[in-house]
Amino acid sequence: MSHIELRHLRYFIAVADELHFGRAAERLHISQPPLSQQIQALEAHVGAALFYRSNRTVRLTQAGVAFVHEARQILQRVEEASEQAARIHRGESGNLTLGLTSSAPFLHRVSRTLHRFRLTYPDVNIRIEQLNSKQQIDPLLEGKLDLGIMRNGDLPPQLAHQRIWSEPLIAVVHKDNPLNDLPAGELTFQHLADQPFVFFSKDVGTSLYDDILDQLRAQGITPYITQEVGEPLTIIGLVAAGLGVSILPASYLRIQVDGVKYLRFGDMQGTTELWLVNHAERPMTAATKAFTDLMMKEDGV
Repeated sequence: MSHIELRHLRYFIAVADELHFGRAAERLHISQPPLSQQIQALEAHVGAALFYRSNRTVRLTQAGVAFVHEARQILQRVEEASEQAARIHRGESGNLTLGLTSSAPFLHRVSRTLHRFRLTYPDVNIRIEQLNSKQQIDPLLEGKLDLGIMRNGDLPPQLAHQRIWSEPLIAVVHKDNPLNDLPAGELTFQHLADQPFVFFSKDVGTSLYDDILDQLRAQGITPYITQEVGEPLTIIGLVAAGLGVSILPASYLRIQVDGVKYLRFGDMQGTTELWLVNHAERPMTAATKAFTDLMMKEDGV
């Protein structure tokens, strides 16, 4: 025997358990002579007798006692490794690295998918990185992110997207702003044209900056931006302080801040989309595919 195979360990453990070659052979579904030959070959390879044999009894030698302990551990590790590989293949284990824009967790569809995925695949290690939409592009291209949940925008051809949700834009105003007195459904972008505007800094590189400003420009509006910040929550905070108005996706309705009112625009005003993005030329892992399937089957906002 040039090397020890797993079957030799299984044969040896069966004999060690039964302490009888006949019963061990029956358990292994082989005949007794080949079993005896394989045990002799194993002992020759190990260089030690593993069993005391007599006409009436079979028992482990001291070397056999030590060897059986190690043999059991080896077979257990092989079984565990096989099961782990199978679970990864089925998407039940492994890793998932997810890029998340700051507004994504406020969508029920995203939070429900994350919750369902955690319940369904508890052994998958999920690592979430909060990045704005443009910041996710390079990590997706480099394979540092498996998936990105981001706002609509320009993507390089290597990245593919599926629309998760399309939602309206809303006006964010101070509670004392006269715009609160407009009848429901009458608010338009034009009402914000002369208002001091609190918005993202261009240097932050968020897709919402381009998306919302493009929609305003399409209606001939160049907002009077007086405060530029990096985070949506900071925008809402500055509106609460009375420093201006803003426009954000409707998912931010879930954030209630004293002094702030959210106003819905009338029909045919702006919308924004949330996308699930992956590398089109890189095969999805099973965990990535499982998360994608759950997300795209999820209903509602």
